[in-house]
Amino acid sequence: MLPISPPTISIVVPVYNSSITLFELVQRLDNTLSKISSAYEIILVNDGSYDDSWETIKNICAQYQIVRGINLMRNYGQHNALLCGIRAARCEFIVTMDDDLQHPPEEIPALIEKLSEGYDVVYGFPRKLPHSFWRNLFSRLTKRVLAMVMGIKTVREISAFRAFRRDLRKAFDHYSSPGVIIDALLSWGTTNFTSILVDEKPREQGRSNYNFLKLAGQGLLVLTGFSTIPLRFASWLGFFITLVGFLVFVYVVIVYFTLGSIPGFPFLASIISIFSGAQLFTLGIFGEYLARIFDRSIERPTYRIHQIINSETGLDE
Repeated sequence: MLPISPPTISIVVPVYNSSITLFELVQRLDNTLSKISSAYEIILVNDGSYDDSWETIKNICAQYQIVRGINLMRNYGQHNALLCGIRAARCEFIVTMDDDLQHPPEEIPALIEKLSEGYDVVYGFPRKLPHSFWRNLFSRLTKRVLAMVMGIKTVREISAFRAFRRDLRKAFDHYSSPGVIIDALLSWGTTNFTSILVDEKPREQGRSNYNFLKLAGQGLLVLTGFSTIPLRFASWLGFFITLVGFLVFVYVVIVYFTLGSIPGFPFLASIISIFSGAQLFTLGIFGEYLARIFDRSIERPTYRIHQIINSETGLDE
């Protein structure tokens, strides 16, 4: 059951080259939210789109006072745009969703109802994943890794369609790194996560902006930007290779005293390859962490806002 006092809801949508779907998205959101909320707002964050998405957002803002448009100076990434919109949200509950109509606005009441049961974060996970087998497999693997890094045992199905309490922003108020993973930031403020199944629709226009390389990059960011798991793995790898080296030494000594000779170049080359590969792999892990430190040391911005429409004071440049 929904609470007796209807919650106020902020919808945050990162927009990237989706001018075709925005009007329908806002219409469906307005129809859905008007039935469950006493006050609500829709925040559209244009993340450096190269189509006419920003012009569409301005037209929507002229028709709907509940819509606020934020135009970033360039493309910073989906999670960076989400962080911008989340910080601008003014309502009790915040819902994030994609701009391509894959996340049906009609499923938002189910997220809010589950949130009202006392949870802090609720994910809407699709009953059937809409992409190809390999894309779904890799996406699911990336999200499982993220759940492991977050240390949340109550949820393994992480989605961009999520609802959470605005108070969680306090946990990452001062976060300023260019590498952003919203789910990891939310885990800094709570462990009270859950998920529900929703009917996710196939993408109606265009195609997903996430390919294999982007998913791999996001997985690497999760591991090296928000955990020390790779460093610990490098330590254990070093220990294991040292143990192998010791066993090889014992083997060489035994062969020498029993047979009087030891295997030649192939044996030596294989051992050198193992040790060299382990060293280069470990150096690569260290390099990833140094890159994160470098990004923070030069104070690269998480995002920069160029323009806001329908803010409290009207139009801001």
